[in-house]
Parts: sequence; structure tokens; C-alpha cells
Amino acid sequence: MSDGAEGGIVRDPAPAVGRSIRLLGLIAEAGRALTLTELAAGLGLAKSSTANLCLSLEAERMIERVPLGYRLGIRTAELGGAFAAQFNQVREFYAVCETSSVLATELVQVAVLDDTDALYLARYEGSRTVRLGTPLGSRLPAALSATGRALLMTRSDDDVREMLSRGRPLPRLTSHSTVDVDAVLEKIAAARGRGWAIDEEESFRGIVGVAVPLEGWAPGDPQLALGVGIPVADATSERVARVGAALRTAARALTNPFSASRPS
Repeated sequence: MSDGAEGGIVRDPAPAVGRSIRLLGLIAEAGRALTLTELAAGLGLAKSSTANLCLSLEAERMIERVPLGYRLGIRTAELGGAFAAQFNQVREFYAVCETSSVLATELVQVAVLDDTDALYLARYEGSRTVRLGTPLGSRLPAALSATGRALLMTRSDDDVREMLSRGRPLPRLTSHSTVDVDAVLEKIAAARGRGWAIDEEESFRGIVGVAVPLEGWAPGDPQLALGVGIPVADATSERVARVGAALRTAARALTNPFSASRPS
């Protein structure tokens, strides 16, 4: 049960479903296997009730039992892939990267805004030997990451300020992280002016991120962002500008379904 918008009590119509989703969330947030005792404590349930949830989820391959407890099952990966694949732009983005003389050598990622985080949905592994990037299904604060700022740069300053001010203070992920909302707004304004967002070691030490917004093809599609991570030693102003321009070209191709395979 939870409080309704007008102070009433809203009853969960399917409490077992809600508890199962919370259980999956606990494992996902932990990033490791959790014991039955840990899951029961996190859910506020008896171990017997939690064990029944685990049995049902295990039968559907949503979780699996390992020596250290329970971890996410392979079915969750299938569902995550299916979520991303339902958007035309995610399916086509690999071809666009392959035909771009610049992006073909980079690690390019697709992210969507989830509350105040950039959630990573897909990645193209370029031909460079250095492997960077954020694991699929992980998230970074939108205020700090290049992809997050690209997602925010199409919104008004008032909307962004309200979004970033309503929750917890902005986290400091590195010594370069911008944790002041006004300073973040200045960086987003600069991103609008140049056409791409930049994250200079603010979410990962040693990595400069470059990203652009990507509008959906169809009504109801979420806004996405395309981003590239560059080792700071290689992030010259020329390379950043070259990658930024290539990302803008890719975004234009992915906004037009008839030009998805056209080289940049």
C-alpha cells in the first residue's frame, strides 16, 4: 500500500508482482548475488515469503541460484535487449556507426533518460583496441555525463533546474564533477551553442565524453542520446570536434529512416 495523491491509501492490486519487481531491483542495485536473508531484509518480508518469490522468479529464469545466493537470470538480459530493440533507431544505429569514417573506430553508446540518470541501452564496439564505455543497463547521473547532458540540452533551463533540484544533491563521482546546478546549466547552455555535450572526466576519471541528442522516429518513442568516450590523453580539441560533428551527422541519419545506412 502507498499514500494516494490526495492522502488516501492506494492498495497494490497485485502485491506479489510488486514484491517480485522490488526483489529484482535489490539484486540489480547490489551488483552481486544476495542471500535469502538479505533479500528478505530488503523487502521487509519473512524468509518463507521471500523464498516463495525466489522460487517463482527462478522458474521463469528471472533470477538464478548460485553458491552466494541469488543473482539476475538470463531472462532479464533477453528482456533488456527486447526493450532496446523495439526502437528503430537502436536497431539502425550499428549500421550508421559502421559507415561513418569517424565513428567506425570509436566506442559509441546509446542512452535514454530515466528520471535523473542516463541509462545505457546499446553500444557499438569500434575498431580501436582500447575498450572504454559504460556497461549496458548501467546508469550515470544525467547532470555529469555527456549523454545525460545531451538528453537535457533539448529541455528548458527551468525544467532541468526543477529535475536536478528535487532529489538528492548531485554526486561527486570524480574530482572534476560539477555538483552545482547553476554550473551544470551553464555547461548545458554551452552544449546547445556548439551542438554537442561534453563531460571532461566528470563521470569517469581519464575519460572525456562527447554526446548529442537523438529525437525519436515515431510518436511515443523516447528521446535518446549518442555518445563517445575518449581517453583524456587523446581528447584533443580537434578530435573532440571531429567526433562531435560525426555524432551530429549520425543523429541526422537516425532521425530519417530512409538514410540510416548512408555513410557520413
